[in-house]
Amino acid sequence: MQLLNPHKFYSFVVLLPSGTSIKIMLLKYRIPKTILWVINLFLIFLLIFTLFRVVTFFAFKPKGLSFADLIPSFGLGIRYDLRWVAIILLPVVVVSMIPQLSPFYASRNKKWWTWYLAVVTFIVFIFFSADFGSFSYNQTRVDAGAMNFAEDFGISWRMMWQTYPMVWMLLGLIVAVILFRWMYHKSHWRVINQTDGLGIPYRRKFFIITAVVLSVFIYGSLSWPPLSWKDCFVFRDNFKSYLALNPLQNFFATLKLRKPEFNEQKAREAFPLIKEWMPLPPQNEFSYRRVIAPGSKALESRPNIVLVMCESFSMYKSSMSGNPLNTTPYFNSIAEKGIFFERCFSPHFSTARGLFAIVTGIPDAQLFKFSTRNPLALTQHTIIDNFEGYTKHYFLGGNPEFNNFEGLLKNIDGLQMHTEGTFSSPKINVWGISDKALFLQANDIFKKENKPFFAIVQTSDNHRPYMIADTDSSFEKTMVADGQLKKYGFESLNEYNTFRYSDYCFKTFIEAAEKEDYFHNTIFVFIGDHGVAGNAEAVYPAAWTDHRLTDEHVPLLFYAPYLLAPQKRTEVVSQIDVLPTIAGMVQQPYVNTTLGRDLLDPAKKNNFAFITNTAGVIGMVTDDFYFTKSLNFPDEQVVPVKYSGLSYTKTQRDSVQQKMSAFTSAFFETARYMLMNNKDD
Repeated sequence: MQLLNPHKFYSFVVLLPSGTSIKIMLLKYRIPKTILWVINLFLIFLLIFTLFRVVTFFAFKPKGLSFADLIPSFGLGIRYDLRWVAIILLPVVVVSMIPQLSPFYASRNKKWWTWYLAVVTFIVFIFFSADFGSFSYNQTRVDAGAMNFAEDFGISWRMMWQTYPMVWMLLGLIVAVILFRWMYHKSHWRVINQTDGLGIPYRRKFFIITAVVLSVFIYGSLSWPPLSWKDCFVFRDNFKSYLALNPLQNFFATLKLRKPEFNEQKAREAFPLIKEWMPLPPQNEFSYRRVIAPGSKALESRPNIVLVMCESFSMYKSSMSGNPLNTTPYFNSIAEKGIFFERCFSPHFSTARGLFAIVTGIPDAQLFKFSTRNPLALTQHTIIDNFEGYTKHYFLGGNPEFNNFEGLLKNIDGLQMHTEGTFSSPKINVWGISDKALFLQANDIFKKENKPFFAIVQTSDNHRPYMIADTDSSFEKTMVADGQLKKYGFESLNEYNTFRYSDYCFKTFIEAAEKEDYFHNTIFVFIGDHGVAGNAEAVYPAAWTDHRLTDEHVPLLFYAPYLLAPQKRTEVVSQIDVLPTIAGMVQQPYVNTTLGRDLLDPAKKNNFAFITNTAGVIGMVTDDFYFTKSLNFPDEQVVPVKYSGLSYTKTQRDSVQQKMSAFTSAFFETARYMLMNNKDD
């Protein structure tokens, strides 16, 4: 049934979500119904985007920033919002240039266009929800890095389903979308009601003018160049910049940055500085390869190696940091009997990136795509292959296809995979069997080995959905007040008890191994895959919390009570140093082609750990300082990382900053080059 031909009239009504009508009289211009409806929709969508930005401000505003400080961010944010509102509404205007396709031509047209708007609203709300989660977890807007998990949608969805009240969340989202579709219907009806009977003929020029105006909003500027993603970084402050952006802008702008990049010329220019700091052999000319002969303290017993990569094992949450909640008393006790590095850092925040750094010795310095997901970066040399005559094992309670762990591990010759589907224990959640069951089944295999073995055991339980197997009745949960949890770095009681459960699993594993013959000739290496953001003020200097060092700070322990003398090491080290250090303990030569170093080598100098993140910041931690620099705008900072009581003059700090800036950039360019050029000879 035909409603009315598109026509023009003298007034229109804007219907806001609150139901308030604002009648605006246009006494001079005769505006088509479709354009009037678009104006209504434009204001509705602009209000939605603005309200979300206001909510983001109140939910995540850092200390010391007032609303007045952030007015420029809101101003620039409106320009980004205008762009995306215009993108949403431009199809309505362009398609309606054909009168028969106008939303006011027939009932079916109204139905199609309101469903289009409802679907778009649903997508926008999905982005808003993901963005809110990203801000609460990573303190950045949702970006193209989310695609790393979308590529494993089934596993990611099951994790969210088991963690969050997804039924209620989806129901709320659907109700909100239905409400907004009703609002679009209501706005459509109001336009008809206000213009009924005016009979003004259709004129295309108004559609052309509106399309041009919307195109200008999409362009984002009245001059060259157009509004770009990087314009937000003019504020030189991450929160101010991210507040200006909206989720859609940040996500789609960073999609193009998922393509791996490296510059061989920059890596060559950086080589002399890398060679000096590491150091590399004097004869090396743009080559990181070195053949390392066994040292005088290398073990001739051909010890077994069990490398445990501990999920989300954040140092500041553990007993080793002095955290009063004492979550890991057992691990703390064996740390006192082993070689314990209390200041180890992962190069990035992610399990996939942690595994990559450990196996290859290269920081995964690509910002928005895991290198495990990049086919061109998967072929890598690894020191594990130098353990000749060793049986090699990998244990994971779940699916190794998640983030393509399996693709990276194929670099290890002869690796036996023990993963989901090969265990007798039942799955407890999306991550597979419990860590306790994983450790015990690994122990069953180790005790049957008649050759030396190198094993990687990757835990999973200390992660959302924070579930502990009902069969682990010997583990007792404890209660802690919310205030105490927040004070000492935990967001919930479930997270706290799951962290404690990790310690229980380590204890179960070591106590089982102690009963077996292989234990006496085995080096157990425990390292966190990454840290977790949170409040570390109770145990560490401000840099840990303010500059997110909590994301990367992890324990590193070499435990072999029959082979290694206890040491507590305070220097800064990195995940990439793990394999060279293990190899240096064994009486065999090995080939190192990347950036990791033997931490026990007496010739080692310059303690440092490189860090990067998706917020466009690269940095370097040393024993005294944490240096950061932004890749998006000119900003460099040097902050102290220990309570030394020393004061530095401006000249001294400037000198430190200059040296660390040059080395950080050199390391970054080198890591990006090596990701694509660390192949087996």
